[in-house]
Amino acid sequence: MNFAPLPSVDVAAIPADGLVLDVRENDEWAAGHVEGALHVPMSDFVARFGEVTEAVAEGCRAYVMCRVGGRSAQVTQYLVQQGVDAVNVDGGMLAWDGAGRPMVTDNGSPAFVL
Repeated sequence: MNFAPLPSVDVAAIPADGLVLDVRENDEWAAGHVEGALHVPMSDFVARFGEVTEAVAEGCRAYVMCRVGGRSAQVTQYLVQQGVDAVNVDGGMLAWDGAGRPMVTDNGSPAFVL
């Protein structure tokens, strides 16, 4: 069987108002994340799928991100199969941080990629 290549983008291509879907686990999210991102850990993804479809229902694209791109690739593939406009973020949070894009924490401490 042939599968279509997984849609992916570079962190520089994510618009400031883009919907970032962070699928990392809670400890990774707590260390640092994209401000305004939707956090749905991969381990909870199927159970919380409705939250994701609700967030992207407005005809926008989901930019799916994890630490380096492996987990987000799996989630992106699942979303695309469900008819959701989703793209995997190449390099994940490490690339985001490396590009100097801003990160935040919920408690105000310095953000880093765990």
